[in-house]
Amino acid sequence: MYELNKKQKLMIICMALMIIIAFLYYIYTKDSDTYVSEEEFVEQNEVEHAEENTVQEENQKIFVHVSGAVNKEGVFELKENSRISDAIQQAEGLKENADTKSINLAFKLEDGMKIYIPYIGENTEEQTQNAQNDETSKYVTSSSGTIDKTQSKEENGKININTATQTQLETLPGIGPSTSLKIINYREEHGGFQSIEELKEVSGIGDVKYENIKDFICVK
Repeated sequence: MYELNKKQKLMIICMALMIIIAFLYYIYTKDSDTYVSEEEFVEQNEVEHAEENTVQEENQKIFVHVSGAVNKEGVFELKENSRISDAIQQAEGLKENADTKSINLAFKLEDGMKIYIPYIGENTEEQTQNAQNDETSKYVTSSSGTIDKTQSKEENGKININTATQTQLETLPGIGPSTSLKIINYREEHGGFQSIEELKEVSGIGDVKYENIKDFICVK
């Protein structure tokens, strides 16, 4: 019987070790390709959820009624968080005699709103009052963008800073057009004021100005 010498045995052992090492390397690299660390897994889930939320937001729609000095009156479908300017664009733009001085084109819309664009020379205050008296009209345009039928002034004469228009806010001591717009933007971004003291969070309203107006305002 043929016997292997020491050199041949050593060669066989080396070859066997090389095969084992190659096999183990293959298994390791295969597992490492499919292995995902905890941090990577969390990050991947966050990305997937963000993408899902983006798709959901894009799919959410609102309906608004646009009338007045626009080229096409009617009810239009818009993306959620659209602005009055988007509604006007859907209504094929403004007529030449449209008056937008009293309208905040950047006002964020909600489902079911009615946007009325007045004509130049039109009595917008009368139009607003008529729309408020009309039970079929939930919203009409004003300097802040919209007014609902909830009264901005309480029975005690105080101004509700959660529903007041820009014009009404400007009746407060020391509140001009710039600050009134900041108040409106703040309440839109934060879902309204929870207390009158929160008004001091608005840029431009310090302790002194707040003390001057606190007796004239309320929240509801």
